Amino acid sequence: MKSASRPHLMFVVNTDWFFLSHRLPLAQEAVRRGWRVTLAAPDTGRGDEVREHGLEMVDLPLSRSGTNPVRELGAVRHLAGLYRQLRPNLIHHVTPKPVVYGSLAARAVPRIPVVNAVSGLGYAFIGKAWWHPLPWAVRRLYALALGRSRSTAIFQNDDDLHHLAGAGLVDGDRAVLIRGSGVDVERFAATAEPEGVPVVVLPARLLRDKGVAEFVEAARALHRRGVEARFVLVGTLDPGNPAGVDRETVEGWVASGAVEWWGYREDMPEVYRQATVVALPSYREGLPKALLEAGASARTLVTTDVPGCRDVVTDAQTGLLVPARDAGALADAIARALRDPALRERLRTNARANVAAHHAVEHIVAAHFALYERLIAEAA
Repeated sequence: MKSASRPHLMFVVNTDWFFLSHRLPLAQEAVRRGWRVTLAAPDTGRGDEVREHGLEMVDLPLSRSGTNPVRELGAVRHLAGLYRQLRPNLIHHVTPKPVVYGSLAARAVPRIPVVNAVSGLGYAFIGKAWWHPLPWAVRRLYALALGRSRSTAIFQNDDDLHHLAGAGLVDGDRAVLIRGSGVDVERFAATAEPEGVPVVVLPARLLRDKGVAEFVEAARALHRRGVEARFVLVGTLDPGNPAGVDRETVEGWVASGAVEWWGYREDMPEVYRQATVVALPSYREGLPKALLEAGASARTLVTTDVPGCRDVVTDAQTGLLVPARDAGALADAIARALRDPALRERLRTNARANVAAHHAVEHIVAAHFALYERLIAEAA
């Protein structure tokens, strides 16, 4: 393994764009410290952007939704070859396939410490009984991945940590809680509510398990009640995800007048400046960055009482919580917020204070580097 005088940190992620949106501050801090940083991820066209930040980029042959056993095994072998070739001081796996496949591949370099980011249990666990074949298979894979002696798992919320630790899939001594990937509270600054017709925004990829259908149904119900508001979906289609909503369905919602669709937006601070309420009726999350960014922007939050979301929002204090999969309750909560300016003022002020105190990016980066440096020192 390389000398700790200039540590080599390697990230493995399922897409380059997810790395740029969720883990870039970690890489930037490593570069600032003089570390060598490599990203292994499928290059969807943003590889040059990755390199502009002083990182090395390796195009990884990994399909987010692929199930062909030969190709999937090939991805594991490819990673094992990369690890043997590059010999980084520490490997950080992000997103489920890199966690599982990367951890299996890391057995080829047993002395190198591995960090596995379990950023939400996601599609495989949502709405499925414990004996369902998909979560059963994923649990077995997690047991293989997280059971490695030099593996440390990072969880974003207490529910996920206790779920996997309670099932014996991860050793509690090799699990840490770091709440999210952090928010730039200067970029996402608090601003006054916009004037005019209220805008209610759902900022997320267009997935069923983000509660997109419930949001549309709530919008329809509020239109029928005569509530004056615009309801906006802000996010891209994700055809590679089993829970993805197809374009025809989304265009049908828009044509019916229920919602607007602004598509993918990089200028999210501007989106939140235009919003009165930000809703995320998700079925389950790790720690939703959209809620944190909206909270930092001092917007009124409406979300579901599920793991991850309730770690950001405390009901009636920093936002409003509703049951998952309940469009009626979602509509009622949005209507309550829209008709009560004093309630919104209290909730959005508290939301901003909460994010600034606990989820500012510098706090999250510092927690990661404390872990990185400890693991590198132990391995040395």
